Amino acid sequence: MGKPRYTVTLETNATPEDKQAVLDGLSAFNRSQIGVDASDDMQPLNLFVRANDGTIMGGLLGVTYWNWLYISILWVHEDLRGKAFGTDLLRAAEREAVARGCHSVCLDTMSFQALPFYQKQGYSLYGQLNDFPIGHQRYYLQKKLIVEAESQ
Repeated sequence: MGKPRYTVTLETNATPEDKQAVLDGLSAFNRSQIGVDASDDMQPLNLFVRANDGTIMGGLLGVTYWNWLYISILWVHEDLRGKAFGTDLLRAAEREAVARGCHSVCLDTMSFQALPFYQKQGYSLYGQLNDFPIGHQRYYLQKKLIVEAESQ
């Protein structure tokens, strides 16, 4: 009896059901290893800076799971930069993450974005990709929250 044959296919228009099969497979594996999948524990954490008319002038988009906060986006309108709105968003997200039982935060930023800002906020660099995009770097940062919460 021979080895079963499989093919690898590129499918730019994969069906939702096909993508869900992959997600379900990974979720089942994760549960078998640690008892819970990220999707079981995932809660969005979204904060916004709004003008009086409701216009969004900044925001932080993230998610908490497995006792971590992952920040996917932090943006402040150019008119508000340098006025502590980024710091306020970050601190509010960190406070909420601690309230949800998180011990740490991770995020990434680009060389043309906000590395010095995050480092000033206590984030430490743990990884870097060069030429992502060409001529720039992508930085990966983290911060422990428990220590911060205990020292405040």
